[in-house]
Amino acid sequence: MIRIPKNLFALLLLCFITQLTQAQDTIVPKLIWAVNKVDLGTVLEEQGPQVAEFEFTHTQDSLFYIETVVTDCGCTTVEYTQDTLVVGESGTLQVSFDPSSGAGFFSRMIVVKGNLQGVQDTLYIEGNAIPRASDPEGTYRTRKGDLGFRLEKINVGEVFTNVPKLKEVEVYNFGDTPFYKDSLQFIGPEYIQVAQLTDSIMPNDRGLLQVAYDGAMKNDLGYFEDQVSLTWKDSTGFIALNVLADVFEYYAPFSKDDLNQVPQLVIEPREIDLKTIKSTSIQQKEVMLTNKGRQVLEIKKVQGNCDCLRLEMPKTTLDPGESMVLKLVFDPVGRKGIDQRNIYVFSNDPVNPVQLFLLKSRVE
Repeated sequence: MIRIPKNLFALLLLCFITQLTQAQDTIVPKLIWAVNKVDLGTVLEEQGPQVAEFEFTHTQDSLFYIETVVTDCGCTTVEYTQDTLVVGESGTLQVSFDPSSGAGFFSRMIVVKGNLQGVQDTLYIEGNAIPRASDPEGTYRTRKGDLGFRLEKINVGEVFTNVPKLKEVEVYNFGDTPFYKDSLQFIGPEYIQVAQLTDSIMPNDRGLLQVAYDGAMKNDLGYFEDQVSLTWKDSTGFIALNVLADVFEYYAPFSKDDLNQVPQLVIEPREIDLKTIKSTSIQQKEVMLTNKGRQVLEIKKVQGNCDCLRLEMPKTTLDPGESMVLKLVFDPVGRKGIDQRNIYVFSNDPVNPVQLFLLKSRVE
């Protein structure tokens, strides 16, 4: 056994105690931010600078003040509390973003450095900046009454059942009458709501509408197209809007250790090639659905992308280790050439809640 001299041992012990004391000394006061990221949403150039506010609280014993704030773009300016704060006191930091600085999605970083060692926090603002249209007629090609839209339909995109999805829509007023926020009236399904964000949409100017889609209230899964109607008091007629959405079940994250405990859907095969078929020949095929997990699997919905498909299965639940046959009936009448059908299976498999398999053919 190797013996350490007493004086060397004492020196090593002293070094260890010194390092431990220094490590304890580096535990510096922290700032608690209410949020560290603000989404400004869609910002029109003519709306001018947009302000995001961040609130923080000083929670430690030492006196604190903001020493410097650095941003990554000249498009932002910052104002902040410059007072010295004691424990429990709060302050604010306001970031002003100029939407005329660029176009499209933006994400700006703000670094806040305090007077205390180790206090350096990073904040973010993001959104979508839209410049003025130099040619309104060419930009807003879809006309619905006096309002012009960039696209024929409003695509909300992916909607999950845990929180409503918000979509901001830019519109242009080609008419002679203003559209006021408090005059908007909406008719549509309860899971879709439409509001006007800008107080007014003046003639030859533009504004913003907001579509809110509640996936939980929809109480169904898959791809949907709904129609809603808008009108404003003292205006004539209704404006019909088509809203598109893909609704998915939300599953909260879980630990890796639980991976083998949850339902697991396996589809075999994932692709069926019918080769060359005649348009008068109805095709029937089978796909095997298996639950390889340790909890009951629920098949919530099976959806094809065509009325030419009929999908049949004997039940909607599978015990662990159980399998069943999903029957596909494809009627190619009226079709010609290369054809691909997408079939989506929605289940309570939290890892793959939506799975796709394909049905291919060449129709003569």
